[in-house]
Amino acid sequence: MGTLVGHVAPGFGFFVIGLWHLFNHIRLHARAPNSYSSPPWFPAPRVRYLELYLIMLGSSLSIAMELFIGPDRHRPLDPDGTIPSNHLHNFEHSLIAVSFFVYAAFAILFDRLASGGRNKALPGTTVFGPTQLVGAVAFGQQLLLFHLHSADHMGVEGQYHLLLQLAIFVSLATTLIGIPLPRSFLVSFVRSASIVFQGIWLMVMGFMLWTPKLIPKDCFINLEEGHLVVRCRSDEALHRAKSLVNIEFSSFLVVITVFSVSTYLVLTRIYGSSDRVQYRSIDRESDDIELSSTRFIHDVGKISSHSGARDMGR
Repeated sequence: MGTLVGHVAPGFGFFVIGLWHLFNHIRLHARAPNSYSSPPWFPAPRVRYLELYLIMLGSSLSIAMELFIGPDRHRPLDPDGTIPSNHLHNFEHSLIAVSFFVYAAFAILFDRLASGGRNKALPGTTVFGPTQLVGAVAFGQQLLLFHLHSADHMGVEGQYHLLLQLAIFVSLATTLIGIPLPRSFLVSFVRSASIVFQGIWLMVMGFMLWTPKLIPKDCFINLEEGHLVVRCRSDEALHRAKSLVNIEFSSFLVVITVFSVSTYLVLTRIYGSSDRVQYRSIDRESDDIELSSTRFIHDVGKISSHSGARDMGR
């Protein structure tokens, strides 16, 4: 993953999956807000498990790139069977990919067991919890390995990784919270937006750290132990570079917030219009029923009082 392609490719994958979830969660909630329940994944129109297949494919390609294609000798181990020190980060990245591969595989297995081979519109609600739990394990693995990363944590790349952990933590927290609160749209909305953010930030890292023209002033790309690393010529230059990374992160946070909320407003207007008409008609029917009930009680009271007066007259 320590290259431009190694960050942009998985980042694009997170970005696409995040957009897919954001769109579908908003549409599902807009169509049926009262019966909304957050599925961990969404079936595609023609290929039910397309989302999960893509996750498995992307994870497999990432593992192959990290362990076999990327290394100079195209093998992850030394001749004596040990892991070279300059390949430790390759194994860390590949373990993240393995975690998401396991999540996708179990999601398919859980759905097949719950549906009994029948294709339903959405995954069975009985497997929401277990699937979310496996997904939380994948995000937890991702957060742990980025936190304990063997690559440089002190320089500019370390600052990018530090801020990436914030987005991963939000994805992990909302996935765990979504297990006891499957009907919370806000939890699903924030989780989807955080996955989009992960993807965008990974792509930004790829371009900003491995494009010479985008390197901060007084910093340079240096080859260390077979990997390209951004170094700065002074502490002042390093501080400036880290501050620029913080500004980038804050700017993208604002942009993604505006984009996510705007998407919610637009899709709610598109898919929720019929529901709003339905809710207005239900409210009117409720008012009519309440008015009819009041009139009925009033008429019964009049009849009772009239009958009582006749009995006393006798």
